[in-house]
Amino acid sequence: MLPSWLTQRGAESSSEESHAVLGTPLRAPLMSDQEEAFFACGCFWGAEKGFWKLPGVVSTAVGYAGGHASDPSYRDVCSGRTGHTEVVRVVWSSPAIDFSDLLKLFWECHDPTQGNRQGNDTGSQYRSAIYTTNERQMALAISSRDAYQTALNHKGYGPITTEIQSDQTFYFAEDYHQQYLAKPGSRPYCSAMPTQIVLEGFDGADFLMPQQIWNGFDWSISHCVLRSDNAPFRLVSDG
Repeated sequence: MLPSWLTQRGAESSSEESHAVLGTPLRAPLMSDQEEAFFACGCFWGAEKGFWKLPGVVSTAVGYAGGHASDPSYRDVCSGRTGHTEVVRVVWSSPAIDFSDLLKLFWECHDPTQGNRQGNDTGSQYRSAIYTTNERQMALAISSRDAYQTALNHKGYGPITTEIQSDQTFYFAEDYHQQYLAKPGSRPYCSAMPTQIVLEGFDGADFLMPQQIWNGFDWSISHCVLRSDNAPFRLVSDG
């Protein structure tokens, strides 16, 4: 059974129940060593690709959360009347990657000070948000936000506008949005505006990803996620 905050939008008729890159089920129940959370950082196409490239991520899916209407469509969300934002659902193996690693990618991959906007995309559906599913995630989300705000202050940025809430209902987006950038004929588009400011350690952080993984994201290169291939990063042993 799916968690109560997930909906089965299109599940019965969907022919795309497996992740286009990872090959894992998009809607499978969580295993005992897995967690999930939801991240909004502008257009969900590029954001999803960034998350699926991290080792330890089991599955990703795009959808809508943080609003007040039931079962919204993409058109509904883009109207601004439902209050939803475009989010990426990330499922990961807790022994392999920590929530703090995912938060590092989240904060660094976009500009969390832009309010209802990210780059050229404007509207409430493009606002920055983190929707957590347990108490530790919430504590780490807040701790990382405070640490990143300090780093942003030193570079002259304004206040973070990221919305942080728990247990928000998630609606799967339409099939054609899922892993969009990995599909033939996709339009290579991403509006994310990374600040090039690194999230260092913060209270409660337990980073499991080595520096070699973060070297794969070069935020000084415009739309670096789009320019990379679709394959997940692999950990390379020193031995």
